[in-house]
Amino acid sequence: MARILIAEDDDNVREFVSRALELKGHEVMIAEDGGLGAEVMEKENGNFDLLLSDIKMPVMDGIALALMVGAQYPNVTILLMTGFADQRERAHGLDALIYDVIAKPFTLASLLEKVDDALNNKPIEIVSYVRQNIDQYKKS
Repeated sequence: MARILIAEDDDNVREFVSRALELKGHEVMIAEDGGLGAEVMEKENGNFDLLLSDIKMPVMDGIALALMVGAQYPNVTILLMTGFADQRERAHGLDALIYDVIAKPFTLASLLEKVDDALNNKPIEIVSYVRQNIDQYKKS
């Protein structure tokens, strides 16, 4: 399974996300803010498959963390999450750098699906289309 770094300042969200990903079989490390996330990323020499980071955090926000990770460790896939529409808009300028932005609140199923898509580089729209149309294919 994948090695994932979660940078999230909300204790409840961080616990929910880390538990969900661990139960799915992923190796998870956590950081309470972007600054600590940058430290963990550097200490581990970018040895992660995925960075899952909140956008709005103290010390260093998720955008700054994504810029640092993208510049130093371009093989790490970056997935951001936010509950603030204005923060989501800030991330749209990073389309070449990040995989996507997950809107909070999210369900367990949508989180796991988006993480799987990011790790497999499959846009969720394609996966949804295939799932919607597979029954029609089976019937013909």
